Order: sequence, then C-alpha cells, then structure tokens
Amino acid sequence: MSKLFSPYSLRGLTLPNRIVVSPMCQYSAEQGEATDWHEVHLGQLALSGAGLLFTEAVAIEPIGRITAGDLGLWDDRTEAALAGVLATLRRYSDIPIGMQISHAGRKASTQVPWAGGKQISVADGGWQTVAPSAASHAEGEHAPLALDDAGLERIRQGFVETAKRAVRLGIQAIELHAAHGYLLHQFLSPIANQRTDAYGGSLENRMRFPLEIFDAVRAAVPRDIPVGVRVSASDWVEGGWNIDETVEFVKVLKARECDWLDASSGGVSPHQKIAVGPGYQLPFAARIRHETQIPTMAVGMITEAVQAETILATGQADMVAIARAMLYDPRWPWHAAATLGAQVSAPPQYWRSQPHGLKDLFGDTSRLQR
Repeated sequence: MSKLFSPYSLRGLTLPNRIVVSPMCQYSAEQGEATDWHEVHLGQLALSGAGLLFTEAVAIEPIGRITAGDLGLWDDRTEAALAGVLATLRRYSDIPIGMQISHAGRKASTQVPWAGGKQISVADGGWQTVAPSAASHAEGEHAPLALDDAGLERIRQGFVETAKRAVRLGIQAIELHAAHGYLLHQFLSPIANQRTDAYGGSLENRMRFPLEIFDAVRAAVPRDIPVGVRVSASDWVEGGWNIDETVEFVKVLKARECDWLDASSGGVSPHQKIAVGPGYQLPFAARIRHETQIPTMAVGMITEAVQAETILATGQADMVAIARAMLYDPRWPWHAAATLGAQVSAPPQYWRSQPHGLKDLFGDTSRLQR
C-alpha cells in the first residue's frame, strides 16, 4: 500500500490521499474579485486527483494584498465572485477545498512578479502599508505604519470575517498564513518586529498577535472544520526567527487545537541565505512533527512520486504540499499513482485516457463503453 495514496483525517475532513495542492498566488484578480482565470486555473487542479486543493491566499482587506491583482475575500462583492468559481468546481469535482487567509503587511503594494515585483509608492498608485513596526522590508522602500490598537483590532476582525465568508462558500479547511514575510510572520520575527509593548520583544510577546488571530478564527468557524497554520520555520538570517522558536510556537498552537502545521521558510528579509535543493525544508517539518506530534505538511521542491512516498514512509511528514511541480504538471497525482502502483480519482470523461497496462489506475471503470 502506498502511504502517499492512503487517506488522512483532519478533524471532520477525510482526505482521500496525502497530496495537497499548495496555495499559489496568481495575481490575476480584479479589485480582489476572482476572474475567469481562477475558474480555469483551479478547475484543472480540481481534476488532478489530489487529496486537498487550496485556493491561493485571500487577503482580508484591500491593503493586505501583495499586489493589486491579489485575490480578496473582504466584502460581499469579492465573496460573490469567488462563489461563482467554486460553484463551477463543485459541479465537476468532489475534491476537498481549503483556503489560505492572509495579510501581506509591509510586503504589500508591489508589482506583479512578472513586472519586477518592486514596491509601488502611494504617489505611483500603490497604498500605505502596515506592519508591527515602522521598518521597511528592503532598503529604499517606503516605511509601513506601525499598527496601533485600533489597527490590530481591525485586522483581528478582518481575519474572522474572512473565515466566516470562507465557511459560507463551503470551504472545508482554513490555513492561516504566518510565513513568507507577511504580516503574521512579521510579528513573529525580531527582524520585522521592533515593538516595545506587549506584542514585541520576548518570544511570548511576538507570538501574541498571531495566536490571537488563530484563537479568533478557530472560535469563529464550526468545530468540524480544521484550521491549520503555515509558518516560515526559519528566516535564514542570523538573529531572525528560527526553528527553535518555531517549535515553541507550534507547541502553543497545538494546545489551542491547531489541526496541522505547514512548514515552509524564509521571506521576511532580502538578506536571507537559503541553500535550496530537493526537499530542502524537510528537516523543519520532520523536527516539528517529532517534537510536537502535530500533523505536518512538507513543502519545498518536492517533485517526484518516490520522493514524496519516502517522506511519508519515513515519518518526516504526514502530507506533502506540491506547488510549482503541480503547475508544471497538473496531473502530477495521476502520474504519481501510476509510478507507485496506486489508484487515483479522475472524472469519467477522462477514463479513456488510461495508458495501456494501467487499466486500474482510475479504479473501477468497468462501466466504460469501449
């Protein structure tokens, strides 16, 4: 039996296999609203046979977008646009669908990546960013506004309202984005968080706001919907957030009923030095899983079926999250199942595509007219 293609349960949700389509920003929304691109993009991934499909990150408020093309879920208009996309997916696929909820903080107001990704000033059509402290992400960027008590409360409520909208849309799992240098990660990292109040300084203080967000979201959604967190396990910068602090953070999250931990890394500083290679973030997931016993998702240059199977079989993680490899090959789970001698779900319209010699790849297709 393939471990990768065995079912896995998160609270009230049972995944048919351990392959997760990672949240991947598309920068193709209009004023936060989903477009035809999202229907095409998510539609093909919904037919992939993966166990769980995440939408890209949704911003909780307009100034929380990384770019003007980011997907949002902050009002009735953005909710209605996404509802149409999800309704199309549901007509043709029963894949479980999750959503990542985010605020970009000081990394907001930038160009789309293919236009350079540089920050856009207010004078050039961007917007004023916010952060734990008035410290820019990179040299030459305009400084964010340090969040005051009213700003913190607005963001808390923004996460809660977005989570409630996600539930109304039928989303089955929610992930809070506390990684990649975005707002919740900014509070965790001493590189971005230079506050001297109850939200800065000590590890306990730096964890406070992300934990408040988690508690508020967990309390706002039904008990059977799992809520997890993506973290950057290391800033890859001397004096930054590190794996030891991550483990302590995850222990507290688990005690507050966090359902999984998605272990990524980096993003808070342009001075990061990352030794990138296949599975380069796996040691983070493995240590977090070993020391906290929380279910973990491993992510980062996982591209081959045998590699993914080995990660699970050796206890380094409970699920694998595939990102760029899934964009390159939207049928990655099909091909992984073929390699590992497993079965995968596929729509009946595609049953005839099974290669000769793999007639059982899609399960019982005996009704297929030859």
